[in-house]
Amino acid sequence: MQTELSEFYSRLGAIGLIIILGFFLGKKKLISTETNKELTNLLLTVFMPASLFVAFPAEYSEASLNLFFAGLVGGILVMLLVIILSKLIFNKYWFKGGLRYESQFALIFNNATFLGYPIVANTFGPTGVIAYCGFIIAFNIALFSYGIWLFEHKISVKLLKSVVTNPNIIAVLLGMVLFLSGIHLPSFITDAVGFVGNATTPLSVICIGFMLSRADFKSIAKKWRLIITALIQLIVGPVATFLLLTLLKFPVEVISVCTLIQALPTATSLGLFATKYGGNNIEASELVTISTILSVATLPIMILLLNFSSL
Repeated sequence: MQTELSEFYSRLGAIGLIIILGFFLGKKKLISTETNKELTNLLLTVFMPASLFVAFPAEYSEASLNLFFAGLVGGILVMLLVIILSKLIFNKYWFKGGLRYESQFALIFNNATFLGYPIVANTFGPTGVIAYCGFIIAFNIALFSYGIWLFEHKISVKLLKSVVTNPNIIAVLLGMVLFLSGIHLPSFITDAVGFVGNATTPLSVICIGFMLSRADFKSIAKKWRLIITALIQLIVGPVATFLLLTLLKFPVEVISVCTLIQALPTATSLGLFATKYGGNNIEASELVTISTILSVATLPIMILLLNFSSL
C-alpha cells in the first residue's frame, strides 16, 4: 500500500491547520482546561467508539475479515515488541533517576486514537481503517492494563474492569458482530452513528492544538533528556515495527498502518495517566509536547522510508 506523498502531505497539512485552530482557541482562552478535559472524555467514550463501530463494510467479505484479524495479530506482536524494547532501553541501569516508567510508556503507546485514526482514515481509506480496528483492540487492552501497571505496579479488579468496559473495544467488537452476522441496522441509526463518528477527527486534533497552547516552549527546549527520549520513541518504534511485520510477511496494509501509528508522537494519555496514578505529570506532559513537535519532522521521513521500501 504505497502512500501518494502529495496526497499525504495535503491531508497532513489539513490536520496541521486544525491543530493551529486548537492552538489559537487555547491562546485566546476560548477553550478552557476543563472544556478540553470534557472534550477528551467525550472523544474516548462517544465519538471515537462511534467511528470505530461504523468502520466495517456494510457487506461481509472474507478479505475484510482477514485484514481485521491480521491487524489484531500484528497489533499484539507490535505491543509485545515495543514493551520489550522499552524495558531494554529505559532500564534501571542505563536510565537512572525519575521518568523511567514514563519513558517506557512513551515508547510503547503512541497517539493511536487522537492522531492515529484521522491520519489512517485520511491516508489509507476504508481498508486501512479495518486493519486499524484490529490494531486498536490490542492497543487499548495493553494501554488499560500494562499502561496502568507501569505506574501502579499491581493488578487489580478495577484495572481488569477498565479493559473489559472500554468503549472503543466494545464498539469494535459490536461492529465486527454485525459485519459477520450480516445484520443491517436501520439506515437512520447507522447515519446517526456515522455523523457522530465524523466529529472524531476535528475534535481530537483541536484537543492536541489546545495542549500545545499550554506548553512552555522555552523551558522544554532546554530539557535534552526529554528530547532524546522523544527521538528514540519516534524512530526506534516505527523502524522495529516495520522490520518485524515485514519479516513475518504481514499484509502490506497492516505493515503500513502499524508503522505509521508507531511513527506518531507519544499518547496524550501519558500526562493523564501520570497525574492519575502518581507519576511525574509535569515532565510527562512536556514529553508529550516535545514528541508532538518533533514528529512534524520525523513523520514525513518515516513515510518516505515506508514508500521507498514498498517500491
